[in-house]
Amino acid sequence: MAGPVRVLRREEVLRALDLATCIDALEPAFAAFATGAAETPGVIHLDVPDAGGEVHVKAGYLHGEPVYAVKVASGFAREGEVVSDGLVVVFDATDGHPAAVLLDGGAITDLRTAAAGGLAARHLAAETVDAVAVIGTGVQARLQTEALAIVRPGLRRVRVWGRRPHRARALAEALEGRLGAGVEVDVAPSVPAAVEGADVVLTCTAAREPLVEAAWVREGAHVTAVGSDAPGKQELDPALLRRADRLVVDSRDQCRRLGELQHAPDQVERAVELGAICAGREPGRTFDRELTVCDLTGVGVQDVAAAAAVLARAGDAEGIWLS
Repeated sequence: MAGPVRVLRREEVLRALDLATCIDALEPAFAAFATGAAETPGVIHLDVPDAGGEVHVKAGYLHGEPVYAVKVASGFAREGEVVSDGLVVVFDATDGHPAAVLLDGGAITDLRTAAAGGLAARHLAAETVDAVAVIGTGVQARLQTEALAIVRPGLRRVRVWGRRPHRARALAEALEGRLGAGVEVDVAPSVPAAVEGADVVLTCTAAREPLVEAAWVREGAHVTAVGSDAPGKQELDPALLRRADRLVVDSRDQCRRLGELQHAPDQVERAVELGAICAGREPGRTFDRELTVCDLTGVGVQDVAAAAAVLARAGDAEGIWLS
C-alpha cells in the first residue's frame, strides 16, 4: 500500500455530496462515457436467493482523472422493503493503490441514480413541468422527485402510486415536507390515475411486468424509468418505447441486456445515449409535443464521478486515515 487510506462513513459522505452537486458531476462523466473517454467494464450481478438479496459490482475510470473506483451495492428484501447497503473503493489512477474507502451504506448509489434522472430531465423534460407522476414508494421514488425539482423548480403537483397504500401515503407526506409550500402531493388510486396528464412520469420499482401503458402517457411528456436493472425486470409497456419520439438510454448495450430495451430489442438501434446529449453530439428535447423516454440502468462512470466529488468536497477533518 503506497500511502494512507481515507475512510469516510455514510454521514460524512452525505455531508459532502448533495443532489445538485451530483447532477452537475455526472454531466461530464456521461459525456466521457459516450465519447470513449471512459472505461466501464461490464456489471457483475450476484443473486443471494436464500436471503432475497441482489448484489451489483460496477467500476469506472474517466480518462485523465486522478482516481478510479469500484462499487459494491446490495439490496436485500426485509418485510416488504428493499434495504440497501454497499461501499465504494477509490484507487489512485497513477499506481493503483487504494486512496479511500467510502462506507456509504448505498448512499452514493441512491444519489447518483437520482442524479442521472435529474440530468435526463434537464435535457429531455419540457421547460415547464407542472404535474409529476411517481410510480413507486421507496427511497429512489423520493430522490428522483427531488432531483426533478432541482432541474425543474416550478413543479406544482405530484401524484404518488404504490402497491401498498400506507407506503404511498408516507412518501406523499415526506415529499410535502421536502418540496415545500406550493407543491400539492396526493396519493393516486391507480397507475393510470397517476399518469394521466402528467408532464413527467418517474418509475422507480422492482416490477417484472409493465406498470405504465403507452396509451396512458400524454404527448409532450417525459418518462424516466430506473427500476429495470437486471434480466426480467420491466416497468414500461414496450409499446411506449416504440411510441416515443426520442428514446434515450444511459448505455445502449447495458439497457439491451438489463433495462427496458430487453423487452423491445427492435428499438435498440434507434436509442440515443444520454452521454451523447451531454456531449452535444445529439440534441435534447426538440419540440413541445415530443414524447421522450429515458431508460437508466446505472453505469460505473456515475460512481467514480460521485465518489470523486465526495473526496473533493469532504472537509479535511472528515473521516479517519489508515496507514
